Amino acid sequence: MTDVIAITGATAAGKSAAALTLADRCDGEIVNADAMQIYAGLPILTNQPSAADRARVPHHVLGAWPLTAEGDVARYAALAHAAIDGVIARGKVAVVVGGTGLYLRAALADLQLPPQPAPEQRARLVAAYDADPAATYERLQAVDVEAANRIHRNDRRRVVRALELHELGSSLAPAGADALWNGSYRRSTRVHAVLVARDELHRRIAARAEAMFAAGVVEEVRAALAAGAPSTTAARALGLDEVRGVIEGRLTEAAACQRLIERTRQYARRQEIWIRRLPDVEPLP
Repeated sequence: MTDVIAITGATAAGKSAAALTLADRCDGEIVNADAMQIYAGLPILTNQPSAADRARVPHHVLGAWPLTAEGDVARYAALAHAAIDGVIARGKVAVVVGGTGLYLRAALADLQLPPQPAPEQRARLVAAYDADPAATYERLQAVDVEAANRIHRNDRRRVVRALELHELGSSLAPAGADALWNGSYRRSTRVHAVLVARDELHRRIAARAEAMFAAGVVEEVRAALAAGAPSTTAARALGLDEVRGVIEGRLTEAAACQRLIERTRQYARRQEIWIRRLPDVEPLP
């Protein structure tokens, strides 16, 4: 018997709907593996399941962190593993759903996660990058060429993270997709992917972005920002910068919506690339 069924796919492909249908059929409960849906305070922006969906099927690891919390894969993995084990202990199937590759893998496996830096170490490296991005990237090339080859020189977050890991005696390179997905799982697991034709996926992305603005995402973000500055990881939520532009008067809602659509299409393309690399993934019928 399969204990865990994982569902992945590009953003707006229909993962949540597929998970609900599957959970209904197999008497399952849903465990979130989306890095942004773990945050509270932005349910519209992060496209979290509705109250009706959560009443229909139990959901776990949703809205578990405040927006001020820095993303922490190890802490997420502990929450996800406890939720999955609890579902299985109740005699049900854990339906793990998400399009964030590292979080999905962390939910399904026991990962050897790289060490976390001290705050002062990260602050020092961030300051160095901000002062001279080219020199900081050149330093990474000198000390860890494999990691540097995986990272664009303008990707501030990952350049800093790679240098942190080097200083801690580790490397960002083994965390690539080839090493991350090796077919081993904590529990008996099947992985399915929701695959959608490009034109249809683009249509769904546009429709979802328009629905967010119609549902009041500007007011939601305004309230969230008034409550405190989001962490650097929460601030990466797709659409946050665009909606902030509306609030600050730099963008019209129409312009913000179009930018969100374009960025979401780019993100979906990156998701499709890594999903194709996953071993033993079955298309969801």
